[in-house]
Amino acid sequence: MNFVEELTWRGMVHTMMPGTEELLAKEMVTGYLGIDPTADSLHIGHLCGVMILKHFQRCGHKPLALVGGATGMIGDPSGKSQERNLLDEETLRHNQECIKKQLSKFLDFESDAPNKAELVNNYDWMKDFTFLDFARTVGKHITVNYMMAKDSVQKRLNGEARDGLSFTEFTYQLLQGYDFLHLYETKNCKLQMGGSDQWGNITTGAELIRRTNGGEVFALTCPLITKADGGKFGKTESGNIWLDRRYTSPYKFYQFWLNVSDADAAKYIKIFTALSKEEIDALIAEQEAAPHLRPLQKRLAKEVTIMVHSEEDYDAAVEASNILFGNSTSDALKKLDEATLLDVFNGVPQFEVSRDEIAGGVKLIDLCTEKANVFPSKGEMRKLIQSGGVSVNKEKVADTDMVVTCDNLLDGKYLLVQRGKKNYYLLIAK
Repeated sequence: MNFVEELTWRGMVHTMMPGTEELLAKEMVTGYLGIDPTADSLHIGHLCGVMILKHFQRCGHKPLALVGGATGMIGDPSGKSQERNLLDEETLRHNQECIKKQLSKFLDFESDAPNKAELVNNYDWMKDFTFLDFARTVGKHITVNYMMAKDSVQKRLNGEARDGLSFTEFTYQLLQGYDFLHLYETKNCKLQMGGSDQWGNITTGAELIRRTNGGEVFALTCPLITKADGGKFGKTESGNIWLDRRYTSPYKFYQFWLNVSDADAAKYIKIFTALSKEEIDALIAEQEAAPHLRPLQKRLAKEVTIMVHSEEDYDAAVEASNILFGNSTSDALKKLDEATLLDVFNGVPQFEVSRDEIAGGVKLIDLCTEKANVFPSKGEMRKLIQSGGVSVNKEKVADTDMVVTCDNLLDGKYLLVQRGKKNYYLLIAK
């Protein structure tokens, strides 16, 4: 497979140095991409870069995932209007281990293949580098004029940030440039990849290599991913969509991809899956023929959820979706863990009721009128029960005198009442 051709049809090439494609056609190339370790999980904003590394390895080249332990302690001004928080070494090491575990779902770190992936951390070569050594080895090769001309620096200096640009952040491009030099000298790394906002930092590295030892290296960046409406990709009202289930449940993760617009689905399926061009073209044609069936969103959500989580998690997410939108059973509802249950019914009216009253046994009709405002009156609720329009935990209520006890509670805490087909209410026993 031709790496540049593969990325190009997927819409994943923004800028590329001349000669990059020729180098990749000639030999197995070692290339790296930097990942910021400021959290112990990646989020979907990192996924485009991770997919670039995945395609790079699939095309026979050797990927290095660089965790920026040293640069993460400083913060990159690119695209930021405020300086970042600085992390200590213990936190960075913990984050690195968690990130490697996530990356291993995308990259082969373990085999004996010559192009097996490696994880490197720039803290390892920066921690004993004194300021004097850095000034002599790196600083003398790059002029301040060169550094000042970078867009990321100019934007911060021209008033986009309240506090200007600290010296620490100003030196960031030199630190990232030194990473490229170090990897070039120690691992024969000739290519750096990243988001288009990194172009300035990447070219500083290429310039540093040229000025220190005359070496020629190359660069490729991908566009920053946006939504069709111009909004920021991956940001929701509740924050980032994380790859770690502790922060974003597989159900919520699956729902994010399932709910993207048609235009975004056609774009994202190329970027975030490894499906072939033929498969994707067929799905796009299917979508155009029957957009209401949403084949693109369904396949996108399936592929990404399985890749990041597992097939079991995908199946569970589909089943959980059916609880709200389909004709699923009480058995499916009882299988949900508490976090997924709350995600599925996030946004439905919730009422707190007394656990003690339920423990002693309480009539459903009293519970849903006097204790929780599910029905305006007992008369209306009786009528709806008699016509088969009330369910508790996905089971139809046949008896108007039904008594609820703690045995009816899901996860020992929740009671799901359904009025008609679409109206859900979650009662929480406290």
